[in-house]
Amino acid sequence: MNEQWLTWATEIQAIAQTGLAYATDVFDRERYTRLREISAEILASYTDVPVEKVAELFCNEDGYQTPKLDTRAVIVREGKILLVQEASGRWAMPGGWADIGLTLGQNVAKETKEEAGLDVVPRRVLAVQDRAKHNQPELPWSIWKIFVACDVMGGQFEPNVETIDSGYFGLDELPPLHEGKTTRAQVEMCLAGVAAGAGADVVFD
Repeated sequence: MNEQWLTWATEIQAIAQTGLAYATDVFDRERYTRLREISAEILASYTDVPVEKVAELFCNEDGYQTPKLDTRAVIVREGKILLVQEASGRWAMPGGWADIGLTLGQNVAKETKEEAGLDVVPRRVLAVQDRAKHNQPELPWSIWKIFVACDVMGGQFEPNVETIDSGYFGLDELPPLHEGKTTRAQVEMCLAGVAAGAGADVVFD
């Protein structure tokens, strides 16, 4: 379900953060600060999370607000896609938040090594998606998901602090997925993209 209150709170927070980044008038800054407080109060009201905690997580950035980036490694072998299993028991493509100081390719390779134990070379960007249009549950941030086709050069899986298993799965044998990170539709999209040779070749630097 589309939670309109979450959309409004997110937009208010973004407007307030941008206003605080550029406003110099003391009264304007007071108004933007109050808007930011209101956005946190809305989330606290609907989630039963203390407003102080909401503000800490939701209103903790400075500067012009831009989407967060979630990178996902697409590794296909014999028509099956690599998934890793989290401690919750659910599965997803290897990946995570883009880290400051790393290129897109470096981030994809790092996350794949950490979660799947594999050394990969990123090759092509298959898709860039707005998470809010494809994944649940809704989150109070704008997030873009970048799916990158990779070639495996070596390595092997070892249980770690993030994942407990890995495996290759066809579309007709998918395990329970972590819908916030990977959906069946996204798996289908990536398998089809790799099979068709789709996507843009990218210089990952």
